[in-house]
Amino acid sequence: MNGFHSFSSAAFFAKNPGKKLTMSLPDIYCTVISALQWRKNGNSITMLTDSAGAELFSALGINDIWNDIKVVIPDDLDGIDPVMFWAGGKLIALQQFSAPCAMIDTDFIVWEDPPFGDKIIAAHEEELIPSVYPDVSSFRLKGKVLDEGLDYTTLPLNTAFLYIPDEDFKQYYTSRSIAFMKSAVYGGDYLTYMVFAEQRLLPMLAKRCGIEYTTLLDKDRLFLPQNKFTHLWGAKQKMRDDKAQLDKFCERCRERIRKSYPEYEYIIGNIERAEK
Repeated sequence: MNGFHSFSSAAFFAKNPGKKLTMSLPDIYCTVISALQWRKNGNSITMLTDSAGAELFSALGINDIWNDIKVVIPDDLDGIDPVMFWAGGKLIALQQFSAPCAMIDTDFIVWEDPPFGDKIIAAHEEELIPSVYPDVSSFRLKGKVLDEGLDYTTLPLNTAFLYIPDEDFKQYYTSRSIAFMKSAVYGGDYLTYMVFAEQRLLPMLAKRCGIEYTTLLDKDRLFLPQNKFTHLWGAKQKMRDDKAQLDKFCERCRERIRKSYPEYEYIIGNIERAEK
């Protein structure tokens, strides 16, 4: 299966003008394992990024973890507000990557491939919590960008992992999501706009088209032992707040690389030199 990671620097630079682009060590190590395990499963993976992202990965010395790196995301996200839509580059990347394909977040690891077929596969469903997924009437939009016939009772799909088998539907989903992002006028919580564009539109559009979907994980049992899939979720924030946890996690990642992907052990040295 052809998969891809994506990375956009636009949100970082919008929030940190003039600063040097960086990634945290947990993010780097999880990205490495995510890519190498996907390849170990017999798949290919490409990094789709912007010019600053490509320079960062080269400086970190981790280019070899992917089969290819392509600069396809505009540095300015082509008119999308990078603060409101910090994951907007992900949708632009998906639009340009041919289906069937798997879109994988860099903090998501697929230890065992799911059965790929005719159904869309997402990470898991999410509840329609009003503070995260408010009524659509709360959005301020320029023009009519939402299609008729959408079922707003449909549970959103978390896209930390997303497999789409059909190119036509992929183009439909990404075009409607990008149109929503470009039309949005900030009027509240950034989160509600981003998750609507990325995670709520997806299943509603699939239902509208009569396309079936399934999930990797049960939304009510996400934090049980993750033997087939690992998603860091909020653990990244905990590691930012607790250096002991950060150090322990990074050492476990280094051990995993040495054990499971010994031919890429040199990547550890590259990362450590870049950190210094």
